[in-house]
Amino acid sequence: MAGTAGTPGTPRVLRAMNDRAALDLLLEHGPLSRTRIGKLTGLSKPTASQLLARLEAAGLVLATGTTEGRPGPNAQLYAVNPAAAYAAALDVNPHRIRAAVADLTGRTVGHHELPTPGRRPAVPVVRQVTDALDGAVKAAGLTRADVHRAVIGTPGAFDPNTGRLRYASHLPGWHSPTLLDELAAALPMPCEYENDVNLAALAEQRLGAARDHGDFVLLWNQEGLGAALVLGGRLHRGFTGGAGEVGFLPVPGTPLVRQVTKANSGGFQELAGAQAVPRLARELGVEDVPQGPYVEVAAALLERAAARPDEEPHRTLLRTYATRLATGLASLVAVLDPALVVLSGTALTAGGEPLRELVQGELAELAASRPRLVPAGVREHPVLRGALESALAATRDEVFDTSR
Repeated sequence: MAGTAGTPGTPRVLRAMNDRAALDLLLEHGPLSRTRIGKLTGLSKPTASQLLARLEAAGLVLATGTTEGRPGPNAQLYAVNPAAAYAAALDVNPHRIRAAVADLTGRTVGHHELPTPGRRPAVPVVRQVTDALDGAVKAAGLTRADVHRAVIGTPGAFDPNTGRLRYASHLPGWHSPTLLDELAAALPMPCEYENDVNLAALAEQRLGAARDHGDFVLLWNQEGLGAALVLGGRLHRGFTGGAGEVGFLPVPGTPLVRQVTKANSGGFQELAGAQAVPRLARELGVEDVPQGPYVEVAAALLERAAARPDEEPHRTLLRTYATRLATGLASLVAVLDPALVVLSGTALTAGGEPLRELVQGELAELAASRPRLVPAGVREHPVLRGALESALAATRDEVFDTSR
């Protein structure tokens, strides 16, 4: 039937499979010659030549130069056309929206950060999102219409039944039941929404410490304490998108928190969230506890303690905090039995190897299984990086499909 993508085994589908294999190789290796593409794909020279001609005519590859320094005539090199499509990502928290645009090769070509201070946004959320996106596309020399797809990361998750944002009462202006419709009307490209911690896990899975791991947990400690659960290589989001909201987990060592969604907190958050670190430091007699946002204060205290692990009261601060983290982690490990736990977010990575080693030791005593704990490999803007990876993957699946 005309206009269909074809059926398995037909020449059209086989050509599309070869096209995608070649494009993936170009993304992985960079510019390649026709001969090299043929060897890597197993295609004959004539077939590889036809493939490259087809992809060049479609605007998906470019001739970028020639090989040098080898015997014989120089060979033409080909690369993915970076301008064939662009993807965008936004990382939203109560204080700012960070936006970025990447070309089809994954290179970030535009970046913008929009401050969003205040408990009640003076500017509507839709305007904040479009302003942040416009800043990034302008920095890239593009327009909104050039962006093929966008992914927006927020705390919490949008309920698939109601469209309301849940588990994130601290994000002002994002709780209208019509918000997603308003954003869809304002943005010219398809847009997906994902939990920020899930996106940090995606960045670790694609680029960081969890590569080649199908089952892992990412524990995140920033403005809130959360986790991402990756099972069989896929994110487990749960029925309402709330899987991994471990800050609400009741744990020993802290009073029960009731009405947790109204309080936007829970037992594990109160015990081991970043806001607990300055209070714990004062109780233990740590001197010169700095002032400022609690995440920054917690990071500074843990970094200082990690640099002086043999000095009191820094040693006790690290040990006590490690026990608190392991208390909640033990419940996750008992249910999920992951092979790997990635420690991410400023309030965890600041403690460095001394904190990781202490948590690993405590977890070995509190949990029946013993997953390996590792620090995050993606330290710079992990939520934004994960959102870009997600947007790029979907964009490539669409743009690289030559069967249509």
